[in-house]
Amino acid sequence: MIVTKIEAATNAKYKVYIDGEYAFILYKKELSRYHIAAGQELEEGVWQKIRTEVIGKRAKLRALHLLNDMGRTEAQLRQKLERDGYTTDVVEEAVSYVKSFGYINDENYARIYIDNRKNRKSRKEIFANLLQKGIDREVVERVFEECYEGEDARKAIAQILKKKHYDPETADRKETQKILGYLSRKGFGYEDIFSVSEMLDIYDKTV
Repeated sequence: MIVTKIEAATNAKYKVYIDGEYAFILYKKELSRYHIAAGQELEEGVWQKIRTEVIGKRAKLRALHLLNDMGRTEAQLRQKLERDGYTTDVVEEAVSYVKSFGYINDENYARIYIDNRKNRKSRKEIFANLLQKGIDREVVERVFEECYEGEDARKAIAQILKKKHYDPETADRKETQKILGYLSRKGFGYEDIFSVSEMLDIYDKTV
């Protein structure tokens, strides 16, 4: 194996290319420690040592740090590690490592996400957000069945009306139409919007 190129990634880190392909990122002192220089041969034993004891270990620690910093889906963790410069095989190992300890679980993530938002956002909006975070559609659908009860959407609508300081007794027709349009755009179903509107006696202001 030949080190074909070394280029700066930051002031302290350098990208190393082997046989023309990107391989890993090392600190300057690590380049010196392993005698890595452009045009030089890299022995298999040295490569394996770097891959296992430096890059692999660093990726696992990075994954743990990212999860400790904030909850993430598996897809989000993969994307972050890839942006940090780890190759696909290293990312796979790091993800498998944290999953083996139960540190990452898309189903639990979705359950917590829904529980924290179902009283203030529509199902449609929450569903779309979870898919955007890379969670499998089947997982999202399964957790939705567990987390949602019939009144949740109406509770969320009532919370939004309260947050926006909507007062059905003082609101005029224009204001009422605006708030109902907002609820519709947020993804709430007509039946739920109508039900809350009827209970608050605001539907009549739109007809």
